[in-house]
Amino acid sequence: MKTEQQYFEQGISMKEYMEQMKTNLKEGSFEIYHNFNIDENDELIPLLKEKKPHILTITEDWCGDAMLNNPIMRKIAEAAGLDIRCVFRDEDTDLIDRYLTNGGRAIPIYLFLNEEGQVIGKWGPRAPELQQLVVEERAKLPTKDDPTFEEKQKELYTTLKEKFVKDPQCAKWVYEDMKKVIMEMLS
Repeated sequence: MKTEQQYFEQGISMKEYMEQMKTNLKEGSFEIYHNFNIDENDELIPLLKEKKPHILTITEDWCGDAMLNNPIMRKIAEAAGLDIRCVFRDEDTDLIDRYLTNGGRAIPIYLFLNEEGQVIGKWGPRAPELQQLVVEERAKLPTKDDPTFEEKQKELYTTLKEKFVKDPQCAKWVYEDMKKVIMEMLS
């Protein structure tokens, strides 16, 4: 069984991951990346520079949460000079099966590794405010046996994608929750 450090060593950089995306979420991911900025005086960055964790991302390019979260985590890593690498969830499910969310293979998951390659913490797949938003919107969908379910679900995903890309509050929620979790993890 591979260790998280071995997955990290075999992963591709977040930059390379974003550039090789093939789905229609690539453009949105880059739009978020170009529009999201970190305050240079943010207390998170010096702490990350001091502790120097490596970040291993479990992701897939079809995932709307990854479209939103990956560019933000990339910006954090770049601001702190950290190495952030990606592995594909579906290529080897052994890793994601160690980090299930409510029994499911939800992504993205960010694992923070110390210099020895041990996992010291994780974040993902979604900020609490976005989780609440998604739960509320999903509750409005018809039942799965309804003939309009698939169409309505597709509409919901399109609406959420647009909100994730266009509403800066979504990125702010993600960043603030990432920051909170990372600060607690490293302090």
